Amino acid sequence: MNSRFRVGIDVGGTFTDLVAFDEESGESFLIKLPSTPRDPSEGVIHAFKYLRQRSEREISVFVHASTVGSNLFLGQLGLNIPKGALVTTSGFRDVLEIGRQRRAELYNPFFERPEPLIERHLRFTVEERMNFEGEVLKPLDEEELRNICREIAKEGVETVAIVFLHAYANPEHEKRAQEILQQQLPNIVIAASHEVNPEYREYERMSTTVVNSLLIPVVSTYLQKIGEKIEDMGDNAPLYIMQSNGGLATVEVASTMPVATIESGPATGVTASAYWSRMLGIENILSFDMGGTTAKAGAVINGRPQIRSEYEIGGKVHGGRIVGSSGYPVRFPFIDLAEVSSGGGTIAWIEGGSALRVGPISAGADPGPACYGKGGEDPTVTDANLVLGRLNPEGLAGGEVRIIPELAEEALEEKVAKPLAISLAQAAHGVTEIVNNHMMRALRLVSIERGYDPRELTLLAFGGAGPMHAPFLAEGLGITDVIIPLSAGAFSALGLILADFRHDLIRSIMKQASEIDRTSLEETFQDLEEEAKQTLYKEGFASSETVMERQLDLRYLGQSYEITVPMQASLEATLNAFHLRHREIYGYAAEGEPIEVVNARLIATGITRKPTLRKAQPSMQALSSDALTGKRAAFFDSTGWIETPIYFRDALLPGNRLAGPAIVEQYDATTVVPPGWNATVDDFSNLRLGKCGV
Repeated sequence: MNSRFRVGIDVGGTFTDLVAFDEESGESFLIKLPSTPRDPSEGVIHAFKYLRQRSEREISVFVHASTVGSNLFLGQLGLNIPKGALVTTSGFRDVLEIGRQRRAELYNPFFERPEPLIERHLRFTVEERMNFEGEVLKPLDEEELRNICREIAKEGVETVAIVFLHAYANPEHEKRAQEILQQQLPNIVIAASHEVNPEYREYERMSTTVVNSLLIPVVSTYLQKIGEKIEDMGDNAPLYIMQSNGGLATVEVASTMPVATIESGPATGVTASAYWSRMLGIENILSFDMGGTTAKAGAVINGRPQIRSEYEIGGKVHGGRIVGSSGYPVRFPFIDLAEVSSGGGTIAWIEGGSALRVGPISAGADPGPACYGKGGEDPTVTDANLVLGRLNPEGLAGGEVRIIPELAEEALEEKVAKPLAISLAQAAHGVTEIVNNHMMRALRLVSIERGYDPRELTLLAFGGAGPMHAPFLAEGLGITDVIIPLSAGAFSALGLILADFRHDLIRSIMKQASEIDRTSLEETFQDLEEEAKQTLYKEGFASSETVMERQLDLRYLGQSYEITVPMQASLEATLNAFHLRHREIYGYAAEGEPIEVVNARLIATGITRKPTLRKAQPSMQALSSDALTGKRAAFFDSTGWIETPIYFRDALLPGNRLAGPAIVEQYDATTVVPPGWNATVDDFSNLRLGKCGV
């Protein structure tokens, strides 16, 4: 029987990474090519063609992640947002503009909220009304709705969102409106809120449904293009898409619910980190991904990625978090990430004549850092690391990416060192110190802000630039254990072929815990599980291959926001778990206060077949003669310039130990081991970095 490949392709802002994993032998291919920002599908196909040049092996599954959805709203695809319309309950036409009346910049009198995604004249209202318990107060006026259909037809819109008041409690009117609109407007995309976001909070539900409706034409076209091009090359393997919650979905699901894939790219790295957590028996991990454009931090606690229920698309980022009310809210489970503009291509500049700044502007894939010789004239983080001797001056990606050290030196000298009257080494070191501080802030957001002490966590660093900065970040956070996986630069793409299918189902409850009928709650979960089983069965999963996890959204009565807690053996035990989690996050628990049950949630997982990761027994064998490739001067703050040994990662064996300072180079990343640190190769070929004497 011929072995087959599982292929994952992750599209980043600077590079497109492909991992092809042999299901039988564990052999893998890594491919790293520049991204094509204006049309990400081109980079995907280029990577796929490159794989085909190296191997004609059959492909069993093809998994893809991208940020097409978020890039559309950031204006990075060169496409216009589709023209959409909204149909809502009479009196609620302006909910998109009213929002929550929060200001993203409280003390900025010139701040302007983002324009509503649907113009006012395309927001239509119809007579109908439900109350919060789902009782019909006013029937749907179907004749008025048909008149609205005729108006919409004249406007040439591509999508329509239906959002009726309290449809989460009773979707009867929305379902009937869907039927009428589909009959009257057969060629227009129709999205209804009860299918997209069946939760209370009218503004967020409306925003989520509108965003989803506008994404459908763009994402479905993008996925169709990729599928057709791969099929044209003779490959018929199923195409799956990573979701923002860290689970996979079919193309059909991703095309109808694209809001679930908005942050699929960043989610892949945390998904892979969770797999590593379970594989290595390390429950709590800080996931750190530094690529060419951004750095992303996430947390894996008890082997599970941490999840948030809301995200703002197209919003401004400050200190690693989206600034509230600066974008368009989306209610959907997202892996909890903090993201900063601190990648290898992030530009260093001088503000006010004397203040060194790094970011948020990036040189991106084109023209890239100055040292790439593609026309970039601004110094970047990559240029700084090159000047400090931490990067191979001969080239990156096994020599496939040619670099010119003189251009990096010139850019840093002219735009940083001279204006600040400091040496070239000081300028480069200043750039890396500033970017490290930015990234430590992101790591604190997903640990300390969430009630976890980073000193008690293990840092798992990946991405093309992550292993180079990881020990310096760990030092600043008091972390003593750092893991660098073997395929660090393409680790996110590896996460694609390690992911399971996942569906998140939700049902509104909105009752005090003391009023909850246990039988009714059990029936609610059983209904959700039956729906999930049918979906997973259609995707090819037997009942033995599925896992159902029940959760409740809880809050103290009167609070505005809830905490999601796994369902315990009893409701009482679940409420106690809520008190404990509230204390971890906020430092206190009001155990005498009544608790409100907001939603019942179900996470339905379809367990996929995972590739076999090769494990070797630690060897007492000394470093091979191929491991040490030479030495070069590298700059460290504690020692200044020091002649540093350079090692070839692929020649290191399990059990090998390196003392810092050392630099370990591989095809897709470079690891720096500073003075006072050491590195050991474990039995999964990870580099384990630690402080000497700890």
